[in-house]
Amino acid sequence: MSDVARAAGVSLMTVSRVLNNKGDVSAATRQRVQDVIRQLGYRPSSVARSLVTSRTRTVGLVVPDNANPFFSELARGVEHTAYASGYSVFLCNTEENADREKAVLQTLEDKRVDGVILCSSRLAQPELRAAIAGFPAAVLVNRELDGDGIDTILVDDELGARLATGHLLERGRRRIGFLSGPELSWSSAQRVKGYEAAFAAANVAHSASWLLPCAPTVEGGRAATRELLQRHPGLTALLCYNDLVAVGAIQGCTDLHLSVPASVCVVGFDDIALAALVTPPLTTCRVSRYDLGCEAMRSLLARIDPAAETAPRRVVVHPELVIRASAP
Repeated sequence: MSDVARAAGVSLMTVSRVLNNKGDVSAATRQRVQDVIRQLGYRPSSVARSLVTSRTRTVGLVVPDNANPFFSELARGVEHTAYASGYSVFLCNTEENADREKAVLQTLEDKRVDGVILCSSRLAQPELRAAIAGFPAAVLVNRELDGDGIDTILVDDELGARLATGHLLERGRRRIGFLSGPELSWSSAQRVKGYEAAFAAANVAHSASWLLPCAPTVEGGRAATRELLQRHPGLTALLCYNDLVAVGAIQGCTDLHLSVPASVCVVGFDDIALAALVTPPLTTCRVSRYDLGCEAMRSLLARIDPAAETAPRRVVVHPELVIRASAP
């Protein structure tokens, strides 16, 4: 800045005003300073600015699996909204591991990010509360924290599972297995509630042994399908934690020489692009992942702004059942 001020024949304060787009600088002087900045290739230090403003203009986004198209599309919504407001995003992947999640959050806190968006946390309530306590602002996606007034952006998982299970029951499939995803998943617990509620509403009995947790991946769905159908060969449908698990379920049915949907119907969750491309195309619950990310980032920006003083937000996104050939 001293070099710029010297070359432009102005004070350091004038250079600062030009860099920060403040008033009290004539058009001619502003142009002269900007020309010198370009000639010298000067770029303000973000570290120095953060020391003055106590802001780094960075946020953290923590997801359990960045290879999952659900989270990659959500991240796109977060990044687009952040970029439009002058923020950069650190994307961190926990690989469905609670210890890694805590380590990642500690690293982001050490980096002095202005806020964090935490998706589908696998931490228990006390651990989660402690892990986000050090951030100036935080937003939870697909997870609630009781009594803390934290902004939450949720998919109505219970509704989605109820719609999907109800659809299968209406089609005459009474023995419906549920590949319910990670055991520590909050979303999975909500979907189990919806699954059970659909049976209750239809006055149809079901067995807890028809539920099987699994890794939220194609491989996890394939292995869980073989295990569950070998244990309960009379099952006529599978509700799956997400579309990746559902693709694996179709593969598992093929391994067991079972036709989808003639022998076993398969329903996914999320409606990622792959859902319409597999054979047969997946019946699934559609969720707008991009909009979910945009909404999460807008909430975080409101929390970062000290003048906002808004009440904690709880935004619920409702899934839509999309019927395709895997469960017509």
